[in-house]
Amino acid sequence: MATRKTVPATAATATTLSPPTSVGAKVGKALPVRERRSPDRLARPCVLVTGAGSDLGRVLCRTLHRDFDVIGIDTRAFPDRPKDVEHHEVDLRRKAAQTIIKKKRPDFVVHLGPMHDDRRQSRGAALLEATATLLSLVEAVGAKKLVVLSSASLYGPSPTSAAFLTEDAPLLGGQHHARMADGIAVDMMVQSFFWKSPSTETVILRPVHIIGPHLQNQISRALRQERMPTMLGFDPMVQLIHEDDLTAAVVLALKPGVRGVFNLTGGTQAPLSRILEVRHIGAVPIPGPLLGAAAARLRALRLARFDPADVVHLKYACLVDDSRAREAMGFVPRRTLMQALQDM
Repeated sequence: MATRKTVPATAATATTLSPPTSVGAKVGKALPVRERRSPDRLARPCVLVTGAGSDLGRVLCRTLHRDFDVIGIDTRAFPDRPKDVEHHEVDLRRKAAQTIIKKKRPDFVVHLGPMHDDRRQSRGAALLEATATLLSLVEAVGAKKLVVLSSASLYGPSPTSAAFLTEDAPLLGGQHHARMADGIAVDMMVQSFFWKSPSTETVILRPVHIIGPHLQNQISRALRQERMPTMLGFDPMVQLIHEDDLTAAVVLALKPGVRGVFNLTGGTQAPLSRILEVRHIGAVPIPGPLLGAAAARLRALRLARFDPADVVHLKYACLVDDSRAREAMGFVPRRTLMQALQDM
């Protein structure tokens, strides 16, 4: 019967099979780690999204992460985020947030303005301070692109305004509305940055009312109710844009060479009565003075989140022209008004 020969372990074999005996022991050259991601994915640009924990911020991050490395910053959590989205639950004004941004040095920054945040405490000086901090960081890290999500509501509904307002129209929505005044202040601050830092391509998007199945903003909640108060004797024209079209516009705004202010609409408009009819919502006509008082009372009792200052939108229209976005950005909404309303 043949016997198996025993081969003594050599020094090389012992080094390979057993761990080093000391911390200072010399180790051979490490083999390169095999990267699971493709070269195209490794070369993806990095985009920072502020307000990533909001409803709209979550929708936006889920779209952007397909083509970008996404970093989110918000005081709210983002528990159901995609696995490759990096989220930091911190205030943008804090040093910790500033350290993160300086370390990550994002190529692009998307800032969700005050009109897309339903938190009552996110108002006034805090908003301006956060925006000013972000603008200084964008300049410090040399970001290529800054996209700020403003709102077409800043123009303000008025009985004397033109049928379709362009981006050059004055922002008059803050005359009797504190939240609109905050939004206008942020919008104007970013416009100043546009001229101060020409090396960063700055884009301001002013969308009309945004609706969608993932949003819990004021207009989306109103269109899910069985009944809705309207102002007696008035039926204003309304423009809406679907959340998917809004995120598609943000992606277009991140392309090189795009800069400036752009209105965004869903492509068409309809009377408020027609929109309620499509959604099978019963209209409850109320005289104007009573409607404003009722809205204020319900808000004070925390029975409704409807801002009394928004009653004017039930009286007058605020229609905008989006031809500049179509020509310069190639933006074309994919959802018709009917499709957007049915997707609620």
